[in-house]
Amino acid sequence: MGLTKQQKGLAAGIFCFVFWGFVPMYFKLIQAVPAATIIAHRIIWGALFLVLFLLIRERRALFKSMKITSKQLFGLFISGSLVSSNWLIFVWAVNNNQILATSLGYFINPLVNIFLGVLFLHEKLTTPQKIALLIAIVATLSYALYLGQPPWIALFLAATFGLYGFVRKKLDVRPLVGLMWETMLLMLPSFIYLWVYAENLPSDVTTNSTIILLVLSGLVTVLPLIAFNYAAKQLPLSLIGFLQYLGPTISFLTAVYYYGEAFTIAHKIVFAGIWLALLIVSWNPLRRMLKRKY
Repeated sequence: MGLTKQQKGLAAGIFCFVFWGFVPMYFKLIQAVPAATIIAHRIIWGALFLVLFLLIRERRALFKSMKITSKQLFGLFISGSLVSSNWLIFVWAVNNNQILATSLGYFINPLVNIFLGVLFLHEKLTTPQKIALLIAIVATLSYALYLGQPPWIALFLAATFGLYGFVRKKLDVRPLVGLMWETMLLMLPSFIYLWVYAENLPSDVTTNSTIILLVLSGLVTVLPLIAFNYAAKQLPLSLIGFLQYLGPTISFLTAVYYYGEAFTIAHKIVFAGIWLALLIVSWNPLRRMLKRKY
């Protein structure tokens, strides 16, 4: 018997979040390349792979779906700038042995989404959400006291990705078409950057294998997003919400047990606090989902 659409959606969802969890290992392979150079390649090749995929899937209908207003175009430039800056700090952190910080950032992200909903959309917080946010704030402050400064990497990643999601939510543009516009709008600055700085790269980062990995970084960007787009259409948002914790969990495990990043008592406190906060905000949606199923 063939798989149902929901089963295919679940497989696609698991694939994309597991893929994102292991993505730091990919960028470790090109650790010697400056993060900005990696992102420039990621934007250019990601746009080309995405255009090719959409042309194969939609053919002539793609040109009709690409029509957007000037307001949407400006909004997509803003969202593209947000997501590219998120990618830049993520790759820089990974290549500077800060995978744990990136994991923490993406664990904090759902709580940032709740905060943005209250701040900009005037959403009302439930009691569990208030408790969860308080726990997350206390845990993050305790970690900041240990570091002697705020955990800038984690906070920047959570904030930029949260704002990216907020901007895209306000734009009535299909996800993959929007991503295509975002990358296409940033292609020219990426080309200019590579043209100016390409000659300054050391010879050991311009080998054929490195160039191939830089080209494939576009596929690394697009492939999980295609899977996520399919999963989002087939699965309830509550299930997508739980699946999204797979990525930072895998990154956390690889950081500690594969790359040997230090996991101090301060790390234990902040991660325990964030996980507790996520458990609190997830409990009621999980219970409702299970009731509907059984």
